[in-house]
Order: sequence, then structure tokens, then C-alpha cells
Amino acid sequence: MTTQHIAPVIANKPQSRLSKVLYGIAGSLALMLGVIGIFLPGLPTTPFVLLAAACFAKSSPRVHQWMLQHPLLGPMLRNWQEHRSLTRNTKYVAIISMVLMLGVSIWTFSDRPWIQVILLVLGAIGAAMVLRIPTRAQNPKPPHN
Repeated sequence: MTTQHIAPVIANKPQSRLSKVLYGIAGSLALMLGVIGIFLPGLPTTPFVLLAAACFAKSSPRVHQWMLQHPLLGPMLRNWQEHRSLTRNTKYVAIISMVLMLGVSIWTFSDRPWIQVILLVLGAIGAAMVLRIPTRAQNPKPPHN
């Protein structure tokens, strides 16, 4: 199946140049935060990548299509578009990895309590964002006919 079958249908309503620019800026910022979230403990990646894809769907179909076809981002985006949820295991991995990385970071900055507080706040925000995403069964059972 091609990504064009999965990509959301964008309304034919014409958008102003300003709204496309604003969506493009928001998408770029969200994508940057998502990439930073790969390396910065406590900052979630998935919600920012999903937000970026939604913004680019409205501002730049070319960039949106690139994201859908990207080897790392594409599967996450296509999975989200199909199910609009995460599996319990995905949530566990996200939360556990955040906790582990936060623990290492907090220990590293043991002489700077203000950085530790910032890391804890970012971690709490990240965990809350992951936990708010709907949960689906690992292997959904096919419907009975």
C-alpha cells in the first residue's frame, strides 16, 4: 500500500499564504522539538512528530509526503494515521526509557538542583503526554462475521 492511500484527505478549502507559512513554521518547530526529544530525556518525540506531520499536511504536502516515506518517521506516522493510538508496550517503552534517561541526567546534574527541577518538570510533561494518548490492544482481534 502506498503512503498516498494512508495520508489524510486535506480539504479543498483554499488556505491563505499566511496560514500556510504559520503552519509551516509550527511544523518546523514541532519537528525540531521531536528530534531534540530523541536526545533530551523527558522531552517526548512522538507527539511532536505527529504535530509536525499535521502542520505539514496543511502547509506543505511535499514535506508531509517526505515524512510519511521517511524510514524512521514514516512507520510511526502511518501507524498513528491508521489506529490513532499506541500499544501498551509502546507506552511502557516510552515511559521506562524516559525514567532511565531522566535518572541518569538528574544524577549527572547533582550539583545543580535547578537543572534537576527542570528535568523533572520536562519528564512529567513528557510522561503526561504519552499517557494521554489512547491505548490499543497489541494485536487487535479481527471482527467476527
